[in-house]
Amino acid sequence: MDDLVAVGLFRHGVTSANVKKQFCGWTDVNVTEEGFKALRKMTVPDYEWIVSSDLTRCVETAAVYWDQAPQKRKGFREFHFGDWEGKTHTELEHMPVYKDWLNDPFTVQAPGGDSYSSFAKRVEEAFQSVLLEMEEQHIQRTAIVTHSGVIRHLLSIFGPEKKSFSDWTSDNGRGYELSGRLSAMRSGEKCISLQAVPSMEKSNG
Repeated sequence: MDDLVAVGLFRHGVTSANVKKQFCGWTDVNVTEEGFKALRKMTVPDYEWIVSSDLTRCVETAAVYWDQAPQKRKGFREFHFGDWEGKTHTELEHMPVYKDWLNDPFTVQAPGGDSYSSFAKRVEEAFQSVLLEMEEQHIQRTAIVTHSGVIRHLLSIFGPEKKSFSDWTSDNGRGYELSGRLSAMRSGEKCISLQAVPSMEKSNG
């Protein structure tokens, strides 16, 4: 059916910040060499259009997965952790505002960073702009390379299961493919089906 589309949501490869367990939202870091090795082992589906967060780790991941250069969109950046960028849980756990944020991240704002509502608005607007362009350009398969928080937020809205942001997981280099009616997704309705991607790794042969 012409209205049936698929959107793949892929998380970037492993970075040094991931390894060190640092908060890394808008800080622009690269995929590590080990991260690149892991990405190269994956077999990913083909897509007509590739979109990416404008941060380097996402652009690098897209370049490993597909020959087509991604269209970079700032709206798909991760949650901005403000003053906590580059810090670890251990470095922050003594701070009252951090404790408050851990207890209620959806209402407590990271100092100098995003509120959850501003993050959600930005991500949803970016996603809807992609869906609109898919409609206008008659594109049926699109991949978006982005960040864990972005993927989990979008799945909490469009995933076929009723699960909250906190219930979803997103591993480096992996993601999910949403399939559904474009008109329904443009209206904010849930997709018809969801599958994990990549579903397999390349053999050594």
